[in-house]
Amino acid sequence: MIVDSLKNAWKVAEIRNKIGFTLLMFLIFRIGAHIPIPFMDHSVLSNMIGSGSIFDFLDTFSGGSFRRFSVFALSITPYITASIILQLLTIVVPYLEHLAKEGQYGRKKITQYTRYGTVVLGFIQGFGLTYGLRTALVIPSPSLKWPIYLLVALILTAGTAFLMWIGERITEKGIGNGISLIIFAGIVARVPDGLKYIWGLLKVGEINALSVIGLVIMGAAIIAGVVFIQEGQRRVQVQYAKRVVGRRVYGGQSSHIPLKVNQSGVIPIIFAISLLAFPSTIATWMPATSGYVQFINRWFTMNGTVYSIPYLIIYAMLIIFFTYFYTAVTFNPVDVADNIKKYGGFIPGLRPGRATSDYLAKILSRLTLAGGLFLSLIAVLPSLIVGLTGIQNISLGGTSLLIVVSVALETMKQMESLLMQRHYQGFMK
Repeated sequence: MIVDSLKNAWKVAEIRNKIGFTLLMFLIFRIGAHIPIPFMDHSVLSNMIGSGSIFDFLDTFSGGSFRRFSVFALSITPYITASIILQLLTIVVPYLEHLAKEGQYGRKKITQYTRYGTVVLGFIQGFGLTYGLRTALVIPSPSLKWPIYLLVALILTAGTAFLMWIGERITEKGIGNGISLIIFAGIVARVPDGLKYIWGLLKVGEINALSVIGLVIMGAAIIAGVVFIQEGQRRVQVQYAKRVVGRRVYGGQSSHIPLKVNQSGVIPIIFAISLLAFPSTIATWMPATSGYVQFINRWFTMNGTVYSIPYLIIYAMLIIFFTYFYTAVTFNPVDVADNIKKYGGFIPGLRPGRATSDYLAKILSRLTLAGGLFLSLIAVLPSLIVGLTGIQNISLGGTSLLIVVSVALETMKQMESLLMQRHYQGFMK
């Protein structure tokens, strides 16, 4: 079915141009991922970014740019953080809440503020990262230490800003959501290296064929689970009463409210990762022999040992908490119930208003718990796979597969929507 959709899409010139533009942006992204930042000793940097650390996870998102410390080392994470902050501020700041309801003009202003926030957060994150990795920098003279720190931070910020521009151009002229596709491309770009690594382990006998077969089976099970959960939804039936306006009769039809099992997507995992990154980031600013650094290296890693159990428990609890938090921010049962009542609708067997909102909140709470548990399981799977198979560097862990499958599904839906519009354009004229 997917292959047929791609064949049909390639026959349409407009969609073919969109796909070609998206692939061109991917090529630019991958070229930039291999442009190194000056003054960096990459052999020292590789030793600092160990397997199972939070930096290894960020390196997956950046498509290997973080480990190479290229101009795209920060990836698009500052933009994601700025977007999340702006989205949350629209709930508590009246001005932003008013902008969010102003249609296209309001969206443009919020996008503009998101860009500003991306640059500010990118510079702060870039400078903190540069200072944390300062032992890997080759500084010609002590007097040039701070200018080099600032220069590297500015280069990292410029790389993030350029990636943001690429993502917006893909959304505008390509196909799919540009920011999501950049993350998608970064994750997929690491697959060949991961396969090469596994093949090397298999050749030297460090793992056996059963471990590889087990890894493939786990991967297939994760993909099936992600598709099942991502597409799963509870449809709440809504009946609209008939209304007579003049000589015309409106309403009388039945509709439904689709409540997704995973209402918040991958956002809770990103929230949890961002919060858990603080201890590891602070550790890079301290001597390697300090007790704090040794504590972080031992207990704040996902290496498949018993030492990672407390970290995984905290990680899972944070994901469940942020799942409830983000779902509460993005879906308000009271507002939905009011809108249903305003347009003359009702849920069969329930009174409009308070009873409807309580019913929706009850259903949403149960779905959110299932979604949070699913996201937690997906997030801790890499450590479980390491413990079961002994394969340390897994390019496509649970979170990565969740993102890849989700983005692929959304992109295919948009492509099919464009094909549908093309197919029925004669009826729409």
